[in-house]
Amino acid sequence: MAIVVVGGHSRNIGKTSVVEGLIRNLQEMRWTAFKITQFGHGMCSANGEPCDCETAEHTVAVSEERDRTGGTDSSRYLVAGAVRSLWVRTRTGDLAEAMPRIRKELAQAENAVIESNSILRFLRPDLYLSVLDPAVEDFKDSARFFLDRADAVLVPEGAVGRPEWKGVSLKLLQGTPVLAIQPPKYITDDVLAFVRGHLRP
Repeated sequence: MAIVVVGGHSRNIGKTSVVEGLIRNLQEMRWTAFKITQFGHGMCSANGEPCDCETAEHTVAVSEERDRTGGTDSSRYLVAGAVRSLWVRTRTGDLAEAMPRIRKELAQAENAVIESNSILRFLRPDLYLSVLDPAVEDFKDSARFFLDRADAVLVPEGAVGRPEWKGVSLKLLQGTPVLAIQPPKYITDDVLAFVRGHLRP
């Protein structure tokens, strides 16, 4: 079984599209896909809505996606061809509580692709791809912490200029392959060749 993790430094930079593209172009892998979302205080793990509950049952929620309309990220995974798609929600810092369920689901999967940075605290994937967009200033702590573990970084084709990421040393990426992605398709032949090369038995 292969595990691929796709992370990135901010929201809305193409992480879900990269996962979707991998699923669509590597259907023979029969992926189980995971979307991991961590909410801050004041947001409910059960449904992602604002709340003021702090009860134990609202710290972690895991649900299997059944909707194939493509309206949510986990639904997009199914539309792309995932065998199963799961949405894991926890409060920020509580991902450890979801790991027994995640490990149980992984044990049943042929291969898994996980959209998350923080999951790297708990498992070592066969491949970790980090999506970076120099045009987006925000840089999540989880992405910074694991940047030196990236097997490759994916950057939008034609992205120009030096990124203005405060407190982020690009020396962490020295020697790391940089692969171009092409929105809205995202996955290029080079990306697919790289992934296949790393996952070949």
